[in-house]
Amino acid sequence: METTENNPAADPGLARSLVEPLYSGRTLSTGEPTLTHADGVAGILRGIRNDPELIAAAYLFSVPKVVQNSDEWITKSFGPTVAGLVKEHGKMNEVSKRARSESPEARAAMQPEALRRMFLAMCIDLRVVLLKLASRLQTLRWFTSTESEGAKEFGEETLAVFAPLANRLGIWQIKWELEDLSLRITRPDEYRHIANELDESREERLEFMYNTVNKVKSLLAEHGIEADISGRPKHIYSIWKKMQRKHLRFDQLFDVRALRIIVGTVEQCYEVLSIVQEHFTIISKEYDDYIANPKPNGYQSLHTVFTDSQGRPIEIQIRTRAMHEFAELGVAAHWRYKEAGNSNGASEAEEQRVAWLRQLLAWRTEVGGDPHQDAHAVEDDHVYCLTPQGRVVELPQGATPVDFAYLVHTQLGHRCRGARVDGAMVPLNTKLKTGQTVEIIAGKTGQPSRDWLNPELGYAASARTRNKVRQWFNAQQQQELLNEGRERLDKELARLGKTAVKLDDLAKRLGFDKVDDLCIAFAKEEITLTALAQAVQPPKPEPEKEPEIVVKGGSSEKKKGKVLVVGMDSLLTQLARCCHPVPPDEIVGYVTRGRGVTIHRADCPNMKNMVEQDHDRLIEVSWGSTIDDAIYPADVLIVAADRPGLMKDVSEVFQREKVHVTGINSMMMKGDQHMRFSVEVRGGDAMRQLLRGLRELPGVLSARRL
Repeated sequence: METTENNPAADPGLARSLVEPLYSGRTLSTGEPTLTHADGVAGILRGIRNDPELIAAAYLFSVPKVVQNSDEWITKSFGPTVAGLVKEHGKMNEVSKRARSESPEARAAMQPEALRRMFLAMCIDLRVVLLKLASRLQTLRWFTSTESEGAKEFGEETLAVFAPLANRLGIWQIKWELEDLSLRITRPDEYRHIANELDESREERLEFMYNTVNKVKSLLAEHGIEADISGRPKHIYSIWKKMQRKHLRFDQLFDVRALRIIVGTVEQCYEVLSIVQEHFTIISKEYDDYIANPKPNGYQSLHTVFTDSQGRPIEIQIRTRAMHEFAELGVAAHWRYKEAGNSNGASEAEEQRVAWLRQLLAWRTEVGGDPHQDAHAVEDDHVYCLTPQGRVVELPQGATPVDFAYLVHTQLGHRCRGARVDGAMVPLNTKLKTGQTVEIIAGKTGQPSRDWLNPELGYAASARTRNKVRQWFNAQQQQELLNEGRERLDKELARLGKTAVKLDDLAKRLGFDKVDDLCIAFAKEEITLTALAQAVQPPKPEPEKEPEIVVKGGSSEKKKGKVLVVGMDSLLTQLARCCHPVPPDEIVGYVTRGRGVTIHRADCPNMKNMVEQDHDRLIEVSWGSTIDDAIYPADVLIVAADRPGLMKDVSEVFQREKVHVTGINSMMMKGDQHMRFSVEVRGGDAMRQLLRGLRELPGVLSARRL
């Protein structure tokens, strides 16, 4: 690979020498020394693929924790690709760390987020997940060798997320060790039981395998077939899983004894199968042809089980060398990388992402999903397409280029004029398929088409797209109404000679929060010209409208003389409903036209206008002496934190104080209960006692008269 000053080569040796002093004395949250972890991860990766960028990233994984501006430092020293690997690996670690810190229920809820992060990271660079898997394997090795605390959460998470991921990628070399170590950590007794069973039968199995291998070799040699034949190790987790799934004892398993036969061609695989079937007793129900029907992760092989003369079962796997390499290394066996100066690098990298994207769509069925669910169900729900830059865009099934454009950016959707799919121009209502590359052709300016909202034309499959288009047209309509309303309002105010009026005050007077809302309502003719003319005039005090006397005694008869009007003792009186005066409140009388005197509290808000405009109508009044048994209406406002039983406790206070409730109005405001009670009380002392009892209730923030 050519290197330049702007694109330095990734040198794992340089990476280790640079981080060694940085990691000195530092440990991870597991207690493992940071440099030990980095060496272990690098060793695991070398055994899979000797990729300098990946191994350099393995050494640099913890640099962001010890170096400021680490991204810039890594980019300068090792290139942007290594910096990207380190950055995405760190993001995956954060998701994993948060999940482990939660309760089991919360951890299960966070699994989709963890999978999503891995999925997106793989679409950027598939090697990020291999880096994470190697890191997790090294962590489990550390826990099992040191027996440190805190291992169980790591083991459970590995079995739930990382081992299925390694299986989906077909990296059996990592998968089996992740599973075995996790089982050893999470179920130590069951792990030891199976391990002991394997140890006790080891000598017998070795002798049996030696004789069987020699017999099969002789048979194949007679037919001129060259093959590598070996005993296949069966890892403990798969034994435990099969025992659990099929409810079997250890001695009932068929594949504890197993052979692997590796030949040169697919034709030889089936020829070997025919020879084995001819010379051994085959258990037909145990036959699987994964060559004709590969597993979702790409695994291919022939599986069968036969018995020897003593009835002992043995499993055989038959595959080509290419199949064997893929079975061990999975996706890591066939990665292609973009090299500097390679004009085809971008398209090859894109092809690689598309190919693996198609195989990774069924992840969710393997992690926490229904095991009987069709593995292609996820593919039916979503379509995954690529931008020209290689970014993956997740769309609903049936999505079009218009949906794609709006998901990338709302403004791109508005300006969308055409689309190329895999380099070819297509109509905007074309249904997209997974793996296609979509390029949107957009104008510098523009607007969506109303045709996009027509379901019969099929331009928008996504509800999000339709909402964005509607919002654009609604915004345009609102702007037109706003401009029209503002113009009409200015003309009408000019006609009334009120151009100096403040529009903010006018809007509030007419019940609107903003001037724009007022203008739109005026354009819709929701405000009449008469209402506008009245609103711009100075406010005039309105006469009192209470027709009835509201002071009443304990009996049904009206009590006279309860309010003494100085100088006019026989005058008809009534209590104002705006402030509900109660003895011994300070009060003021207002002489109405034809309806006697209305009694207000001295601090009534309406008294301010009366003092300024109708001062001559105000008279002095005082409470009479015979008020002991009179009942007075009043309003009480209670603000309290919402809680169960609140209304019951409030009602008990009213009952205890013998206060009659005539009306209730309650609403939630900013998380608190605002309760307004209309009540009847016997004077001010009773009111004070009532408010004191209400304020003592748990959760009550305030209780006051209105």
